[in-house]
Amino acid sequence: MISGRLRDTKLIVDLGAIKHNIYEQQKLLAPNSKILAVVKANAYGNGLVPVAQTAIKAGATGTCVAILDEALELRDSGITSLILVLGITPVENAHIAAEAGVSLTVGSLDWLEDYHQLAVANHWTKPLKVHLGIDSGMGRIGFTTVESFNEAARFVREHHEFEFEGMFTHFATADSADDSYFNKQVNKWEQFVNSLTELPPFVHMANSATGMWHREKITANTVRMGISMYGQNPSGRELTATLDLKPVEQLVTSISFVKKLKAGESVSYGATYTAQEDEWLATLPIGYADGYPRCMTGYKVLVDGQFCDIAGRVCMDQMMIRLPKPYPVGTRVVLMGRSGDKKITANDLADRAGTINYEIMTNISNRVHRVYTD
Repeated sequence: MISGRLRDTKLIVDLGAIKHNIYEQQKLLAPNSKILAVVKANAYGNGLVPVAQTAIKAGATGTCVAILDEALELRDSGITSLILVLGITPVENAHIAAEAGVSLTVGSLDWLEDYHQLAVANHWTKPLKVHLGIDSGMGRIGFTTVESFNEAARFVREHHEFEFEGMFTHFATADSADDSYFNKQVNKWEQFVNSLTELPPFVHMANSATGMWHREKITANTVRMGISMYGQNPSGRELTATLDLKPVEQLVTSISFVKKLKAGESVSYGATYTAQEDEWLATLPIGYADGYPRCMTGYKVLVDGQFCDIAGRVCMDQMMIRLPKPYPVGTRVVLMGRSGDKKITANDLADRAGTINYEIMTNISNRVHRVYTD
């Protein structure tokens, strides 16, 4: 998608906040603990390469992505540190990862055997770095029994096509006040860890939520820092953040058109909004195609430190707001972020949309131009 550089709508990404959040997490971890910066989904919407470069400069040992294409984009940008693909890569494409020095998640012995056969048949000689995924209760991918995991670990160590670089799991409820299921997962994870006489270099079980609220349970040497790196609370509002987090992004636009709406006149699709009296209306160059949800109809934005209601339905590319007085074209409007002493957070938008802050962030489309500050 084309980036709207010539439209005054942008996502302002504070790279200094990325560094701050990483420092805050690092100082609470055990000595020599490593951080992998999770930059999948275009760095949660903030820009894959700039965020990854910033995280590494701030001390992250490496990065995590969701798909191999994201990893290759990082390699092409000049990033040489560890890059782990968290999803399962089709075995026929795994040699591309090996050549690029990209680490892959493996969750079954069958996958390893298939790659071994392909490597022998095609004379692939560069070892593939693998992290064995353990399903301790997420139910998504990974080994479910210690026996199958140990068999896979032996296979990796016995065949020169592989390098056993890591093992990991992922928690389903680390961001919940009820830690019973979390503890069940931790216990299962420890069975896998204790089954090996020699651990791989990277052992990671802590996501953002675990790094915040369960540091005493971390039996690993690496934390995967995801949404907390972007200054957001993994639990939304259920638990209070234990880190001093700084939000990384602001979604802003500016007024593109101003008019006086007469009493009785209606606005936008469906004519769902009708002025009860004469009022000032502004049009904004942003809509649901930019990732600002249509369900925000009837919500609010910030203009000059004041909350202003959205008038009528959010359109694909534009939306209208009610102003307390006439403001000139070009006046700044904040849809997520701070204006004066007021703010609208990702959690606020998520509450309105009936979703989570992760989805609000990752839904901001590439048409919204990213601007970076430090």
